[in-house]
Order: sequence, then C-alpha cells, then structure tokens
Amino acid sequence: MPDTIMANAPTANANVALRLAEAFARHGVTVTFGQSLPSAFHLAAPHAGIHQAVYRQENMGGAMADAYARISGKVGVVTAQNGPAATLLVAPLAEAMKASVPVIALVQEVTRDTTDKNAFQELDHIRMFDAVSKFTRRIDRADRLEDYVDMAFVAATSGRPGPAVLLLPADLLLEKAAAASNRRANNGSFPLDRTLADPTRIEQAAKLLAEAKNPVILSGGGVHLSFAASELAALQQDAHLPVGTTFMGKGGVAETHPLSLGVVGNTMGPGARSHFARPIIESADVVLLVGNRTNQNGTDSWKLYPRDATFIHIDPDPLEIGRNYEALRLNGDAKLTLAALREAMLRLDLSSRAAARPALEASIAQGVAEYQARVAGLLARDGSPARPERVMAELDRRLPDDAIVVADASYSSNWINLFLTARRPGQRFLTPRGLAGLGWGVPMAIGAQIAAPNSRVVCLCGDGGFGHSWAELETLRRMGIPVTVIVLNNGILGFQKHAEDMKYGDHTIACDFAEVDHAAIARACGISGVRIERGEEIGAALDAAFASNAPNLIEVLTDPEARPPFTMYHGHYPEPY
Repeated sequence: MPDTIMANAPTANANVALRLAEAFARHGVTVTFGQSLPSAFHLAAPHAGIHQAVYRQENMGGAMADAYARISGKVGVVTAQNGPAATLLVAPLAEAMKASVPVIALVQEVTRDTTDKNAFQELDHIRMFDAVSKFTRRIDRADRLEDYVDMAFVAATSGRPGPAVLLLPADLLLEKAAAASNRRANNGSFPLDRTLADPTRIEQAAKLLAEAKNPVILSGGGVHLSFAASELAALQQDAHLPVGTTFMGKGGVAETHPLSLGVVGNTMGPGARSHFARPIIESADVVLLVGNRTNQNGTDSWKLYPRDATFIHIDPDPLEIGRNYEALRLNGDAKLTLAALREAMLRLDLSSRAAARPALEASIAQGVAEYQARVAGLLARDGSPARPERVMAELDRRLPDDAIVVADASYSSNWINLFLTARRPGQRFLTPRGLAGLGWGVPMAIGAQIAAPNSRVVCLCGDGGFGHSWAELETLRRMGIPVTVIVLNNGILGFQKHAEDMKYGDHTIACDFAEVDHAAIARACGISGVRIERGEEIGAALDAAFASNAPNLIEVLTDPEARPPFTMYHGHYPEPY
C-alpha cells in the first residue's frame, strides 16, 4: 500500500515526479508497465504524454517491458514498489540481462529519513539488483535527477544492451522541483551507438569466407537486437552463404530461402527441419558467428560446432568474442559490420562460392524434403489427443509474415521455433531464452502487442507455464489487447517429466497435474475461451479467434507423449513421429 506521505501528497504539478516523467518522455518513453507505485510518478506521467499499462501479478510487468523493447526498439520501462514487488523484478531483469534487452526499472524506496531504520518493506535494493542490471543508482538529490536518468538510458541502450535500475525515495518525488531541464538528448532507442568493427579485420573475414570450402553463418539474437536482418539476408544471398539461427535468432533470415538451414542447436534430432544440417555445420571450415552467445542450447552442449574450424565473431560485447571459440574479433554492431563485410566480399572473387551454391542448395532442399515427408503424418493427424505439430501446422498456414509469435519457455519455445516458418528476414518469434523461465509467454505477448498494435500476436503456452500467468487474462480484457493465447494442455510438465524419465527412469510427483479447464478460466475473465480435443478442430478454432479481433484463448488437449526432437532424446524414446 502507499505510505502516508504518498497518500497525503500535495497537488502542485512542479514536483520531482513530474520532472522525472518529463525526463523519461524526452527519451521517447510513451508507456510504462506498472501497478500503483511509485504513485507520484504514475499520477504525473500522463502530463508528460506517458500512459500506464497495468499488470496484475507483480512478476509479470518486467516480462511485458522486455517484449515491448524487443519489438519496439525502445527501452521498456517497468515500475515497482519497494520490497516484495521489487524482489519480483529480479527474474525478468535477469532474463533481460542474459538476453541483452534494454529495460529500465523504476523502484520506489522508503523515505530518506527512514533509511536503515527497518521501515516498512525496506530492503537493500542496490545489492539485490547488482547481479541483474548494468547500472543501479538511488537518486537522493533532485538536482541529480537528469544526470542519473540519462546515465540509466545510456547504460541500457549502449554497447551490449541490458537493464538499468533507478531507486526513488518516496519523499523525493514530492519535493518541489527546479525549472524544467534544457536537455534535449533522446537516448531511448537501441543500439544507441552503432560501432563498426576494425576495417582491417573485416577484410580478413571477407577473405576467409570467400576462400573457404565449407563456410557457414550461425546467427543469434543479436541480429534482432541490432535490427540487422536485412543486412544478414543480403550477405546470405550475395555471398552465397548458408545460414542457421539459434532460437533467439529465428527470423534473422527467411527460412524459405534456399540457403537457410533453420534453427540449429540441441533440437536437431530426427523429426527436426534442421536435422539434415548437422553435417553441414560439423564439416564447416569457416564459421561466422553473429550476435551469438555460443551458449549450451545453441551449440548442443558445445558438441555441434566444429572445433578445428576458423571462427569469426561479430558482437558488440568484447567479452563474448572468444568466450567458447577463439575467433577473429569483429567487435562492433551487427548491422554496420554485416553491411561492411558484404561490401568487402563483393570486392573479392566469389566465383568458387557461386559455383558451390547449386549443390549446396540441392543438399538443403533434399534435407527439407526428407523432413517434410517424415513429419507429414503428424502435421495432418486427426483425432484425440491432438498433436502439437498439428497445432503448429494449422497456425503456420494462417500467419501473415508480419505476425509476432510469442512462446513460453520449455516445450512451447521448441514447438514454435521448429514447426513455424520464418517467411521474411526480420520476422519475430519471441521466447524467454536468457533464463528460460516459465510463465513469461502471456506477459511477453502483451508487451509485444502494445509495441505493435497493428500486428497479429499469438502466444503459445503449455499448461505448466500458463499456470503462472492466468491473472493476465483480465489484463487482456481490460486493455482490449487482441492476443490469441493457445494453451497446449497435456496434463504434465512435459520437459521436466520426459527429461527425468530419461535420466533417472522415474519422475517426481510435481510433473503431473490435476484436471484444469483453462478455457473456463478465460471465460470467467470475460474473454472467449474454447476447448479443442481433436486435431481436425484446430483450424476452425484459429479462424474464429483471428476473425474476432479480440483477446481469446484456445485450449488444446494434446498428447502427453509428444516431444520435440531434442538430440538428447535420440535413442531413449521412440522418435516423435
């Protein structure tokens, strides 16, 4: 609850809260994700042209701000009360930190005269946020307000983007403010400072790729953070280079392009579109990494990438280059550096690359055709329980290429990344892959839809993940956000259960759920909710949901034995077809 000072706040407009709102508006902020506190800020913000998107659960706002930033290219802003609400920002800020997403958290503090006196909900927020932010400051003086606001935005949007935290004592916000600032800088979009990698090294990289026998590009989420998809696609086409993406990099190139390998990493078992691509990657002699963290899932536990290859790595974070694979360092922005690399390659003799292209395209096409034949039965399977692959096939044929698909963590992320098609460079598929926390699908979809109100946004959740975010169905209704939520209800924590059974021959009791009617929950929240039990019912349900242009939920009872084609499952379970 607001403290006494906030409840008795004076009505004068020219206070620090208004100056704070004006400073955020100067950096392009038009929406904040928050509940009541800091109340003084939220009451002042509309006077600066900033509206409030109110979440229900205190751990949901950070995920909304994260997705808003990923889609809009602007800093996402989330607000919270000191104490319990602040602690619930740790997980979403950790996701933003790992996934390099610029989010600023405004956290109310206890009044300055009660600091270190065990005031109500007092906590050492500086220590708490230190590991999950690039920049954390407590603003104790009104005359430093603009300084710290500008530093927070610069920290969030520069270099490798990430979260920043500003701590605001409640009494400071009510102080009478000085005259409005004469600052004009807007540092609220990212990347803030686009830097070009060393031109000499770009020439070296171009030569390596041009002369390679089996080069390959493995692109990560950094391509989207740099809004560099068109540059990556141009390099793919003009330099005749095959491209695979990580989960977060999906959509960096069109997967319909004849030189696209699809999503690569730990999901390349039989039944995956990219199963055929493993030999292409393993035999590569030159590997170009673009905005790629070379993390465990993206490298299949560091077993996929060839150790004897020559690596080239483009990244704005110098510490990521060479973390796991020694590489020619192209420390810079992906958009600028890819464009320069393409120009450098076009100045070279690419005849050998062009000559190799037809055979490579034929090999990729054959691999894709074999995949399509292998999964054709799953993609068309009728009956009950429905298969997730059938759900994805029906969704895939209905999505426009400007749609945004959001998934919760665990199996949901895998279903959209493996069985939906990126049809254009820059198409977005959002998944919480920094920490891969459950429950973030629905709030991320809300943030994405607010950032792109004219795009179709679809959210895929399992029943396990959806259980974390039921309350936000009311948010969808209250704000009129036309997200379609698809809940795959298999009655279990699928990934947990299947992985435990594989590793231990048994699973914990936490993996099995009681019966829950998620469609009824949606209807109780005032939005359409339908339950689908058979594969042949899915298409009509999607058509009705999309035609409504309103928030809705489709619950699909799915096969608990359905598993994405993880390479670690190979040989332990019957293949997922």
